[in-house]
Amino acid sequence: MISSVFIKIWGDRAVYLVGLGHGATHWITALFYFLLPFMAHDLGLSYMEAGIFASIFSIASLSANLFSGPLVDITGRRVMWQILSLVIGVVAIFLMGSIGSYIAAAALMILIGMSNNLWHPAAISYLSAKYPQRRGFVLSIHALGANLGDAMAPLIMAPILAVIGWRQTFETGSIIPVIVILLILLFVPRAYKANQQGSQEKAVNITLAEYFQGVLSLLKNRSIILLCVMSGFRNMAQTGLLVFLPLYLANEMQLSIFMMGLSLFAFQAAGIIAAPIAGIWSDKIGRRPLVVAGLGITTVMIIALSFMDDKEIYVAGISIMGFGLFALRPVVHSWLMDMTPPHMGGSATSLLFAIQSAMTVAAPIVGGALADSYGLIAAFYFLAAVLLCANILVAFLPKT
Repeated sequence: MISSVFIKIWGDRAVYLVGLGHGATHWITALFYFLLPFMAHDLGLSYMEAGIFASIFSIASLSANLFSGPLVDITGRRVMWQILSLVIGVVAIFLMGSIGSYIAAAALMILIGMSNNLWHPAAISYLSAKYPQRRGFVLSIHALGANLGDAMAPLIMAPILAVIGWRQTFETGSIIPVIVILLILLFVPRAYKANQQGSQEKAVNITLAEYFQGVLSLLKNRSIILLCVMSGFRNMAQTGLLVFLPLYLANEMQLSIFMMGLSLFAFQAAGIIAAPIAGIWSDKIGRRPLVVAGLGITTVMIIALSFMDDKEIYVAGISIMGFGLFALRPVVHSWLMDMTPPHMGGSATSLLFAIQSAMTVAAPIVGGALADSYGLIAAFYFLAAVLLCANILVAFLPKT
């Protein structure tokens, strides 16, 4: 019994290790956003200046998407690009501990943004092609990895921050992604079974002409573009929450470092539960109902939280908000892969993240400007309005 379970897990090791790799990319960004209030205090940054970091991240992500999808689909070297993505992120987060100016921090944020969006086309297309009949499930494990990285970074690093300060915490936090790089390098198969008959195939690569023909077909697909724009509004809200929620907890609610880490863990841990449930369920009942439910829960909770002053109730509320927000991620990715030919998975993912990044650039700046003028609560009202736009767009997506 135990041996058969081990054989099953080992056979599916690519699912769990690629999910762990996704967690490492999010560990890097979560570590930055967790340490941002302390770095901003030392560097004397306004809310708008702090928000610009997220805008830089989005611009870098957009730039990376111009070449990451083509590189993945044309070369077919999906695992290699995953490893390179993590290496870039590790270098950036380690060097963040030695920065002495806003400009230096911004330059390293460019590398973090590029790292993050070099990962997605390679990983999502790899898993989607390797497990076409279990797409919702495997992409939910991939999304669960993201939530795990986002949740564990503040929880694990909070006590370290309390002892050694934010600079050394950046350097210490780079150890985790290095370990994950080694695991992927050693244990993730480069080849995979790409059809139901089980014949062993290398990752499919295509010619440049076939690539551009495929991209043109993606751009002509109204449903794909609508889905990407809807996901863009969702990503604007998610990025805004990642930036302004730690600032609100530290500056407005005056939480200790430990309570702050626990609160951000609660926000992300809900996604650890929600992602696999949503992914598996979407394989059975379809993607659309779960997107509608997730957007609705998140929108209602952002508005409701603006009226909550009690710290315990607020932490419970952000857990519910995280459940709705992060349940959407694997479902949207699975829905996109459902609409996309297998050989164009990387480019479709790049298109999704390019549109998300382009739409997200202004959101942290607008939210920061509102926070500087009217208080942080105004930024959350702005994010609720953004999510309302996503809710409206879902109505125009196909029901099947």
